[in-house]
This record gives sequence, C-alpha cells and structure tokens, in this order.
Amino acid sequence: MTADLVARKVTDLLAPQVLVIAMPPLVGLVSSGWEGAAWGALAAALCGGVPAAVIAAGVRSGRLDSHHIVDRARRTGPLLSAVAAVVAALILLIAVGAPTLLVATVTAMLAALAVTVPITLRWKISFHAAVCAGTVVVMAYVLPAVPTALIGGAVVALVCWARVRLSHHTPAQVAAGAAIGLTTTLATLTAFGL
Repeated sequence: MTADLVARKVTDLLAPQVLVIAMPPLVGLVSSGWEGAAWGALAAALCGGVPAAVIAAGVRSGRLDSHHIVDRARRTGPLLSAVAAVVAALILLIAVGAPTLLVATVTAMLAALAVTVPITLRWKISFHAAVCAGTVVVMAYVLPAVPTALIGGAVVALVCWARVRLSHHTPAQVAAGAAIGLTTTLATLTAFGL
C-alpha cells in the first residue's frame, strides 16, 4: 500500500462523521448498559447522522467536493447544520434524563464546534483532528484511561499525519484541531464533575 492510499483510508475510517456516529452508543453501553446504548444511538443519529446526511446531499448535488469538505469556503452550511443537530440532541437528552456522561459528551461536541466553526471561517482547522482527539478523551473516561490515552494518542497522530500527507491541512492546522478537541472535551467533562 502506498502512503497516500493509507492516508486516504485513515481519513475515511476516522472521519468526524464516523467517530460521532460510533462513539455515543459505545460510551452509553459501557457507562450505562443497554439503556445507555439506546440513548447513545439517539445522540449518534442526531449529532452524526444528520450532518452526514446533509453532507451526502451536498456531494450528490455537486455543491460539496467530498464528504470531507476539502474546500473551506463550502463548510459553513454543513457546519451550521451540525451545530443545530448537536443543540437538538443536547436539548432532547437533557429533557429525557439521559445519562450524565452522554449529556457531557454531546456538550463537549457543542463546545468544540463553538471554537472550531468560527476559526474555519478564516483558517482551515482540522475537524478530523479535533473530533479524533475529543473522542479519545471521552473514551479514556469509560475505558482504562492510560492504555486508552496511549493508543488514542497514536491514533490522533495517525489522523494528523494522514490529513497533512493528503495536503488537506498543514501541520499547524492539525495540531490546532487536536489541541482544541482535547482541551474543550477535557474542560467540558471536568465541568460536569466527571
């Protein structure tokens, strides 16, 4: 396999939509059993599924270049739909009394979007790196922390390498994305007392 092919596979397998759809049900299952997994599936459908559907429709219509939205100028609409979907998920999860960790996880998604969306309007920060780093932080809360952080750190580095290798981001853009994902998620979970 060539390095570019590996980078493309990493970019696709660890895309923000994939992580945002996969992580909440797993977090819910590990932290609160099958009921938590059901709440997590609801969060995944709203936080990941809705934006993925908006992006897929944009790609099919030709308005977006790919599901990775490489062209920064085209990110605004899909990102605003993601913000709206995450807000809706958060309101719903709070209203139905979903487990605290899931509410905190969705709040962390919103916090990361609150920082990254304004930045991407001027500078192409890496959402891949931000979402991957945030995912690692949340997973370290529900799985053994040290091995999860070590393995997760390697995965974040791999994602950053892939995005730079494909010339979709600079090293500064992936580093900033990872830093924002890490810090906003840690700050949010800490604010929830987790």
